[in-house]
Amino acid sequence: MQTTIAAIATAQAPGGIGVIRISGPQAAEIAARVFHSHRSDIREIPGYTALFGWVSDVNGDKADEAIALRFRAPHSFTGEDVVELSCHGGLVILQQVLAAVLAAGATPAGPGEFTRRAYCNGKMDLAEAEAVMQMISARGTQAARAALSGHDGALSRKIGALRQELLLIASHLAAWADYPDDDVPQITEGFLKEHLSKVKADLHRLLSTFDAGRVLREGVDTVIVGRPNAGKSTLMNRLTGTERSIVTEVAGTTRDVVEETVQLGQVLLRLSDTAGIRETDDPVEKIGVQRAREKFASAELIFLVFDASQELNDEDRQLLTMSEGLPSIAILNKTDLEEKIDKEYIKSNNKRIVYISARSGEGMQELEQAILETLHASELDPGEGILYTERQRQDVSRCLQAVEEAENALQAGMTLDAVTVSVEAAVDALLELTGEKATIAVVDEVFSHFCVGK
Repeated sequence: MQTTIAAIATAQAPGGIGVIRISGPQAAEIAARVFHSHRSDIREIPGYTALFGWVSDVNGDKADEAIALRFRAPHSFTGEDVVELSCHGGLVILQQVLAAVLAAGATPAGPGEFTRRAYCNGKMDLAEAEAVMQMISARGTQAARAALSGHDGALSRKIGALRQELLLIASHLAAWADYPDDDVPQITEGFLKEHLSKVKADLHRLLSTFDAGRVLREGVDTVIVGRPNAGKSTLMNRLTGTERSIVTEVAGTTRDVVEETVQLGQVLLRLSDTAGIRETDDPVEKIGVQRAREKFASAELIFLVFDASQELNDEDRQLLTMSEGLPSIAILNKTDLEEKIDKEYIKSNNKRIVYISARSGEGMQELEQAILETLHASELDPGEGILYTERQRQDVSRCLQAVEEAENALQAGMTLDAVTVSVEAAVDALLELTGEKATIAVVDEVFSHFCVGK
């Protein structure tokens, strides 16, 4: 018999309200031992009904006023009988009530166990379940929208359409193999190539959403580089909203890498303000310059900061050369001063240019848009369904590899049996993504990343 589990389902921090969720066949019985109401018995009320009353602690003493909300299987998040006890959000109160629920017969829920039961009971597939944690951890509006779309099945529907296309190919191949002497329409090489090519193109488009989506979900490692006094530290302080970096008129003030995570509109930036990259005899500054070069080499996005009121020098040109082929944005700072910089030279180096005044904040919206365009996230529609975990990316990559193997088998003139094996492998990869053919180890790995209470 399935156990009845319980956990605090709200954040482990003080709040106006806190919820203890109980799920399993004995949910109502256990809740009735700790929740009391003058109006009715929690075990007798219909689903989607709430009762006002109070909850008792392990000693039977009143712990708090509470509202009990009853859900009857299968019409609940987990697909089981569920009772949610809403109390005041003090941590001590919630822990007292949870202790009473556990003493009344419930088992402590493990990480992600409520969502896992929802998956096992067919309330959602594995991709939709993964979106739950993405919703919880979203750091921006676009990331939250992508997660909600995933939870609503946008990605699963896209995967389902791809799977149906592959199953169409597989069914024709199976008919050819199983009934060679019957009146079955002959499968042609042209049919196979056309459908495999379509699936391959769709898989490539889906894979392209992963990196752009990761920018919205997880943020991007960004390094601010430029010659001394170009305004790097002022930009850092503008983005963080604090005096995070020291700003003076003295060149070489920043001696080490200053790091901070900031939200710029839709984009989460893990910023590193570096020492000005230049030749120096100062041993301390020299270490800072070396660390700046190391950050430069490993960054996912580079802010090349130039003083627009100064002409380009050798250090500026060196930075442009170093960033060739890397995702970078040329930021022309100090636009409130007379412009002397050779912006045509910067454009000739294929750099996207943004004009700002780090001191006043002018140009920050333009900088955000440039970031989205540079990282290919500006055209991403999170509502259409995107890949948002490494596991999903790997499954789609395996599917793509199998489709390409099927194409290669056709090209090499191999028998259709070889094509069939590759097509079936492609289908299996998509079935694992949605959890319809996932191993226990895969499911365990997915839910190991969840928090307790969800």
